[in-house]
Amino acid sequence: MMKRWHVLKRLLPLLAGVALLLSACGRADLSTLNPQGPVAQSQFDLMKLSISIMILVVVVVFAIAIYVLIRFRRRPGNDKIPVQVEGNHKLEIIWTVIPLILLVILGIPTIQTVFALAEDYSRDENAVVVKVTSHLYWWEFEYPQHGVVTAQELVIPTNAKIAIEAKTADVLHSFWIPALAGKIDTNPGGNVNRMFFEAPKPGIYYGKCAELCGPSHALMDFKVKAVEPASFENWVNAMKAPAQLPSDPEIAEVFQSECLSCHAVGELGGPAFPNLTGIGSRESVAGILLNTEDPEYENEGTTYENLYRWIQDPQAIKPGNAMPKVDLTEEELEGIARYLSELKLEGFDPAELQGNSVTNDDQEKQQ
Repeated sequence: MMKRWHVLKRLLPLLAGVALLLSACGRADLSTLNPQGPVAQSQFDLMKLSISIMILVVVVVFAIAIYVLIRFRRRPGNDKIPVQVEGNHKLEIIWTVIPLILLVILGIPTIQTVFALAEDYSRDENAVVVKVTSHLYWWEFEYPQHGVVTAQELVIPTNAKIAIEAKTADVLHSFWIPALAGKIDTNPGGNVNRMFFEAPKPGIYYGKCAELCGPSHALMDFKVKAVEPASFENWVNAMKAPAQLPSDPEIAEVFQSECLSCHAVGELGGPAFPNLTGIGSRESVAGILLNTEDPEYENEGTTYENLYRWIQDPQAIKPGNAMPKVDLTEEELEGIARYLSELKLEGFDPAELQGNSVTNDDQEKQQ
């Protein structure tokens, strides 16, 4: 027994240090404890209520237990059997009624919140409907009301109900924007799950896949760009603009044969893989290579550099993804990466997103 105690004394400081270290591993923009929308706020309020009730129960139970241990402990020379309370109807009624009251206090707001968040806004003419399809390992966003399809970045207007219809094209995934709403599974076949949320202010909100789906599960990130309604309309119009192929005929021919067989740019190409329209205006490449002119971390670089890295060897960036390594010459690789990096959306300026309290440059670089 003494040897075990000595081992435990040595492990306790180590466990305390690990717990302290892990407590700093979170991110404010990927935490449900930092709600930025009404849906996330209602879920957070429900969480606070349930945790408060649990803390109250734990404190009261431990206080009573400690009091009983001290007040009724067996004293030296006292061998009498304590007074038994079995069959005391008052006590039995009290400790039966109190849990029922706590369940009612927790149950009523829980039921109200669950039913309120289950409302279907997909037929609301004032809502923006988005069909979310998860893939290994990227996200597709289709706007049926606007005739637009994009990938990796969900652009939405502020102060509008966003009605999500989620499904998967392969394995199970889970759609999650911690700052705006809870998780929703994406299931195969015709099993479509629905949810809604709204963003009250412009900003970039980070999303993750919350279902273990393969070797690159942790890299299956996406971003939600909330912009003013006028900017959203500009984005829709820019996404519908006619596509322009590379000015170099040789690069254009290679791009059409090697890239547009799977990807789409504007009205050109196929729908099998991420839509590349306006990829030069996005915050990242493949969801995890952050575009910046001032790179500090391994997953950062200019848009051109990130596109070059991705096209050169997709499996090195996201192991297990469905994009093969394309056989390109150095000139073709540079030309396609340059063309895509300059493929920006005219009339859509995301500068208004800067300075959001949820996502800033420092937090982004920690990714």
